Amino acid sequence: MIDAIKQDAKERMGKSVEALKNQLAKVRTGRAHPSLLDGIQVEYYGSNTPLRQVANVIAEDSRTLAITVFDKELTQKVEKAIMMSDLGLNPMSAGTVIRVPLPPLTEERRRDLVKIVRAEAEQGRVAIRNIRRDANADVKGLLKDKEISEDDDRRAQDDIQKLTDAAVKEIDLILETKEKELMEV
Repeated sequence: MIDAIKQDAKERMGKSVEALKNQLAKVRTGRAHPSLLDGIQVEYYGSNTPLRQVANVIAEDSRTLAITVFDKELTQKVEKAIMMSDLGLNPMSAGTVIRVPLPPLTEERRRDLVKIVRAEAEQGRVAIRNIRRDANADVKGLLKDKEISEDDDRRAQDDIQKLTDAAVKEIDLILETKEKELMEV
């Protein structure tokens, strides 16, 4: 029983760390990367569809993204979706190819992005702590039902805390790497 609780907590913590990595990949550094546009949804036949499903996004060079739309009719909608996003990008259309030049980051914008990244990391830490709380509650439930001893309870909580510490440390490393990446000119 305890092993199942610990395994579940470990898997959920791993998913939280992966979710943080995916969130941080969307934060712009200074280089053009197709994942910058992952969060953009395009209205396609009445439903919101991820940009990747209606177009091919590539990094043309370090400062430009090129988007090749599969359906010519969608070019305008894709352009509008990019403009309406909070990324501050200004796409330019050339037939079926949309080019998105990325302006260089100012020092002030870099600091703002660092704040955003830190907030995302803190949300990741909160998620990890919530998972720890849930796992500890499950262990306490086993203790209350007299399915495990107090020693087992103490050991399980120590193990869960070790899992939590490892996940938080991983989040801190990811944050540190992203901050360095953002601050390099």
